[in-house]
Amino acid sequence: MRIENYYRGMVKKFGYLWVVIALAMTVVGQTAACGQNAANLNSQFSIVNSLDSLIQAKLPHEAMVGVSVFDLNDNLPLYAYQADKLCRPASTQKLITAITALNQPRGQEPFRTEVWTKGEIVNDTLRGDIYVIGGMDPELMETALDTLVDLTVAFPFHVITGQVYGDVSMRDSMHWGKGWLWDDNPESYQPYLSPLMLNKGFVKVTAIPTNPGEPARLEVKPASSYFNIINETKTKTASAGRFTLMRDWMNNENDITVSGNITARRVEEINVYSSQDFFMHTFLDRMGMRFTLMQPWYSFAELQKDSTCQLVAVYETSVQKVLKQMMKESNNLSAEAMFTRMGFQASGKRHVSADESLKAVQALVRSMGMKPDDYRFADGCGLSMYDYVSPELLVAFLRYAYNSDSIFPHLFRSLPVSGVDGTLKNRMRKGSPAYQRVHAKTGSYTGINCLAGYLETNSKHYLAFAIMCQNQLKVSEARVLQDAICELLVKE
Repeated sequence: MRIENYYRGMVKKFGYLWVVIALAMTVVGQTAACGQNAANLNSQFSIVNSLDSLIQAKLPHEAMVGVSVFDLNDNLPLYAYQADKLCRPASTQKLITAITALNQPRGQEPFRTEVWTKGEIVNDTLRGDIYVIGGMDPELMETALDTLVDLTVAFPFHVITGQVYGDVSMRDSMHWGKGWLWDDNPESYQPYLSPLMLNKGFVKVTAIPTNPGEPARLEVKPASSYFNIINETKTKTASAGRFTLMRDWMNNENDITVSGNITARRVEEINVYSSQDFFMHTFLDRMGMRFTLMQPWYSFAELQKDSTCQLVAVYETSVQKVLKQMMKESNNLSAEAMFTRMGFQASGKRHVSADESLKAVQALVRSMGMKPDDYRFADGCGLSMYDYVSPELLVAFLRYAYNSDSIFPHLFRSLPVSGVDGTLKNRMRKGSPAYQRVHAKTGSYTGINCLAGYLETNSKHYLAFAIMCQNQLKVSEARVLQDAICELLVKE
């Protein structure tokens, strides 16, 4: 480790080329047994030259890129190009969140949503209240909500005299991350965060054409009385205009207007305000179908447990399922749920804010021998414009995960695979040298495009890498460069 730190310092001062030359000179002075090392150095010379030439040829003059590559088998840096430059990570920030979350002692525990009673059951009546305790489960869908109601029905009461409460005390009331853009609302990828979330905080509307001039048939999931649907569509009527899905999000209204010309089946998504009310309102809808509610409304309160409390229903979602959505599909809600729970577990506090999660990230950076103050962490998914990290930091996280038996199997299985699935399904496809060789997280934002993860070379070495393109408006150009770098590295 001391030797590695020495060379890292020399690299920062003089660059990789100087270090390679110095190593080569050292090797020349050794015995013939070191011949293989000299060959390896020649190979590294070739890689450095090839990557330098590739970047010069394919990087637009207005853009910048930072690249860091580390050979995990040899435990040595392989290549760096502006590796210490601060960049906006976009969704590669999810790597930092996932690795820090999995690093917690309870990091592999499932996400839990619980239903408790508080009171006395007499005959067929619960003389007391129902509490639904949120655990930041981002994958709790309509069927899961029904499961919670079914499990509650199995208990010997069908009349509830008290109140139905939602317990969202796990997290503060800040429903967006720091630095998120307000005008991304009401897109489904920008959810309202809460420990109680249903259907990822959005509604899916399917419009199906009927007879020309007549309104389309609308199917809405999940079914709920929480929002209103206003159908202003017309089937095969050009004058009706473009198909749109909108609500008055500036005033937090949930009247969803569907309008426009419908010539074929259309599916769109829109978020609703707010997640915790969406959950509780729909939960009460389902409860009202199965129970007699003497107070047919809900409130929010924290459960104070005593001897009259009883756990009646639990729904769990595995960490791997959340990771899969977070990494392969780049789901922001999954990342923020993981981010919040990480802070909850790391701090040991009953109530948390983003600060506890950020402290967990900073602690891991510190444990890796790096300085948290050299970077800026703002959220868990990379939507924030305040996130600033470097390629070498991302690679440090990837190295840490690779050396952890409790982290790497979960992380590696969740990453998109080149030419196969997730956000890499249509990149480095069959015929490319990198086909199925790259397991990595993508990250895209206006002017930002990043790729970071693991790569297997032809010589069966695993590399950790990060390529962070900035100030590049043409996404295709950034991806061409990233793919070309990966293909070159595969041949190493």
